[in-house]
Amino acid sequence: MGASSEEVNFHVWGVDRNAYGPVELPVLVSWVKDERVTAETWVFVSQSSAWQKAAELPELQMFFSRKGREPASGGASGGPDRLEARFLRRVKVLAGLADEQLERLAGFLEAQKVSQWSLVVKQGDVGDSLFLILEGELRVRINIAGRETILATLGVGEFFGDLSIFDHGPRSADVVANRDSLLAKVSAQAVDRLIKEAPETAAPIIFAMGRTLATRIRADNKRLGDALKFCGSF
Repeated sequence: MGASSEEVNFHVWGVDRNAYGPVELPVLVSWVKDERVTAETWVFVSQSSAWQKAAELPELQMFFSRKGREPASGGASGGPDRLEARFLRRVKVLAGLADEQLERLAGFLEAQKVSQWSLVVKQGDVGDSLFLILEGELRVRINIAGRETILATLGVGEFFGDLSIFDHGPRSADVVANRDSLLAKVSAQAVDRLIKEAPETAAPIIFAMGRTLATRIRADNKRLGDALKFCGSF
């Protein structure tokens, strides 16, 4: 006999790459309303034993179709505007902030909508801002001898362009939108203001970014070491 609707439960793949659940539908719906689950979030459905994006689940489609008619920034499409703090819950390095801190932080950020295939960051350009990914997907690439080499694919909850706010140096790679995306732009000037005006909010963010950068560097070092060992074996 098939499972009844009451027996269906769900697991949610979080931005921290951990699965949460099982939870029943009312809890899942509350997570959608709280922005803990976005249209792009992967959800495991026990009844079908399959992972699906939240927006594809029949039980949730009505919520995302309604959200799709509401601009995340509260402003005009395509232009920069102040973000609503609730959308910042999607970003991993902001997970430890209280609601009041997110509200304060939102005043230092700009919403930036980018269309599919848009070049957000160009290699070699001097940068002075980082970007938090609130919706969509982007790829980091470099061009070698006219061919594209993809270094990473970035999704909701991740960030890029962080080195430029510290050294104002040239961008080390291109970043291109794989699909329509919503970003939170953080300028170097905004970071300086945040540190001076709200150090209790700035400190945990900078520490969280530092941990993420350390993880990336360790992973890159391991890849380089493995590559050298492979080459040395010949």
